[in-house]
Amino acid sequence: SFSASASAPGGGVKASDLLVQCLRNEGIGYIFGVPGEENADVMMSLAQPSSGIRFVLTRHEQAAAFMAEVYGRLSGHPACCLATLGPGATNLITGVANCNMDRSPMLVLTGQGATSRQHKESHQVIDVVAMYRPVTKWATAILSPGSIPEVVRKAVRVARAEKPGAVLLELAEDVAKTIVPVGPAASPLEVRTPRRPGPDDYAIGEACQLILRAKRPIIIAGNGTVRTRSSALLRDLCEATGIGVVSTFMGKGAVDMDKEYCLFTIGLQAKDYTALAVEQSDLVITVGYDMVEYPPRLWNSTGKKNIICVDFEPAVIDTCYNPAVELIGDIGFSLQQLRDSLKQHLQGGQDSPQWDFTGQRKVRQLMLGELAAHKDDNTEGLIRPQKVLWDVRRVLPPHGIVLSGVGAHKMWIGRYFHAHLPNTVLIPNGFCSMGCAFPGAIAANIVHPNTPVVAIVGDGDFLMNVQEMETATRLKSNITVMVWEDGGYGLISWKQMAEFGAHTSLEFGNPEWVQLGRAFGWHVEV
Repeated sequence: SFSASASAPGGGVKASDLLVQCLRNEGIGYIFGVPGEENADVMMSLAQPSSGIRFVLTRHEQAAAFMAEVYGRLSGHPACCLATLGPGATNLITGVANCNMDRSPMLVLTGQGATSRQHKESHQVIDVVAMYRPVTKWATAILSPGSIPEVVRKAVRVARAEKPGAVLLELAEDVAKTIVPVGPAASPLEVRTPRRPGPDDYAIGEACQLILRAKRPIIIAGNGTVRTRSSALLRDLCEATGIGVVSTFMGKGAVDMDKEYCLFTIGLQAKDYTALAVEQSDLVITVGYDMVEYPPRLWNSTGKKNIICVDFEPAVIDTCYNPAVELIGDIGFSLQQLRDSLKQHLQGGQDSPQWDFTGQRKVRQLMLGELAAHKDDNTEGLIRPQKVLWDVRRVLPPHGIVLSGVGAHKMWIGRYFHAHLPNTVLIPNGFCSMGCAFPGAIAANIVHPNTPVVAIVGDGDFLMNVQEMETATRLKSNITVMVWEDGGYGLISWKQMAEFGAHTSLEFGNPEWVQLGRAFGWHVEV
């Protein structure tokens, strides 16, 4: 319900009030951002006690977008990020692009100059909608205040629909002040959620036969498995069959790292043990796989592997990714149908499979040895990354959340840090923007206030959004930030050395960490 204070004198409702009502009706609880003059009306509407939405002021728009992204990834529900026109919108765009390619639901709200000056050169006015089209699922300007209920309803449905992503809504300052007359257009639309379709029965039968005939089937679990809360059904399938699972960076936690069928993570773009397990397979079942994370040319270079695709959408066309069977529809329902069909065959004794998981078991043992190789390391001075990550995993509970930045440390986390539960290791691996993990940790603490949250970042990554230390202090965020200091952009240095045998000038200086922390009221240990 909404307060009568949202009504305008003489009847009707102010457009900015209606926008906030519609957002709240959609279940939006948080908006992160930096406001400006052109969205002042929206801010005043948010400030009404009846709005039911908490506005979180950040110190940079990019950080606001990262916070909204992580909120969406952890909760499954979109949050909003907000900025003004011009430089506010351009500051926001990197975080929005990161969200969109990481497949997280988000609404982006930007202000704009009055429609009376948009046709000519005008202070801070640029075509924000056109700028955002390549990095969102949908970008539109609200031109008629009476369309707000329809636009917001569509925006949230588009943002949440598979594959989820970002949607931009632009509201000009004069449109925000307009009064919407009493009538159907002056109130939010009822929220209705359609049921997702399931896969074709014939396709389930085809997939089942392919799996039964295979000798060394393997599963690649991607971001979609974790995002759609389908990991429990994937685990059921693996318990019933014993088929091993390698996950992408963003699929970590799809299966428990302690289970025998967990073969850990693929994605280092090198001949790692897990990559060899995929190479040895004669059937690859991709579940919620997104090639933006790990292109198929790296695990199916000849294009000859037999592939089953389980996803919401038909497979993206690629020379090295041409599935024999596609189970298109709700991923969880597809896994359930596949599990039931396979169990029926296995229990009936018919079509008894000749699966050989010897190679997969060997890969798991090799990886377990690799993970534990430095657990007792007592090196002083420079610390081995493997030891650090072993200790973090040991002290964090299974439900504890780790967020990785982007840089050399991300590669170590990708290989050496694993999960018991889905959505407990968050690694940006689509757009791969630096600067996401620390602001994201603030959002993670909002979503799960009683869960330990650790952001592991490089010195370069952390300093890109260091200003949000004040935001964390103001919000009393209960988070831990671990900064790995190497005094340069280490990952780029690695890559240049590998290709050219030398690297360009990539070193930089750092602040005195203890003093920096104390300046913001943080507790710091070095």
